[in-house]
Amino acid sequence: MTMQSSVLRLADVHVHYGKFHAVHGVTIQARSGEITSIIGANGAGKSSTLKAIIGQAGTVSGSIRLGSEELAGRTTREVIRKGIALVPEGRWLFPTLSVEENLSIGTQVGRPGGPTMSEIFDWFPVLGERRSQAARELSGGQQQMVAIGRALLTNPKFLLCDEISLGLAPIVVNQLYELFPRICERGIGVVVVEQDIARSLAVASRFYCFLEGRVTLTGDPNSVSRESVVKHYFGSRA
Repeated sequence: MTMQSSVLRLADVHVHYGKFHAVHGVTIQARSGEITSIIGANGAGKSSTLKAIIGQAGTVSGSIRLGSEELAGRTTREVIRKGIALVPEGRWLFPTLSVEENLSIGTQVGRPGGPTMSEIFDWFPVLGERRSQAARELSGGQQQMVAIGRALLTNPKFLLCDEISLGLAPIVVNQLYELFPRICERGIGVVVVEQDIARSLAVASRFYCFLEGRVTLTGDPNSVSRESVVKHYFGSRA
């Protein structure tokens, strides 16, 4: 099962939190069925960009379009209904609700169709085994699986993943990243925000490097030298 091809485009996007200017005129695009990586150090504006897309940032200006639809200025619920889902940094599960109850929130707030609960349990068998357990009783990796599953159950056209590897064991991170190609096979575009340069670029079709709220480098990971990526990541242009 695949979805009609679509493009998520941001043009000259700025994000302010009061007087703080977090994102400065960012222009990026992501395509359905592909993995787009956004890399950068802590505080580079990566998470604020994802929050701007989903309608959870401060004051946002510029254009955020999904196909022909303008998303800027819409509520988070409206953005989700249009086909954007966010796996937030920190997961933001309801700790006292069961695994299945947390997952079902995705079906309640999202679009009809898409992956089913049984498919999520096929992708993450441990969640099927623990479907009745409270989310707070799970490991960090298992909680991250719930957060990803919940987002997929909204039937997104684009899945935004914000620092999903943070604080997790490498073997768990590998399991999560191995799922991305399967998600893309469904025609879903994946946008991955990471501080881990190597891991993020290894799976991406295109990347954007952020520094101090601006895009400093973009391209195909296979056509840009690692030296150039590191220089732009840390701000050295020498």
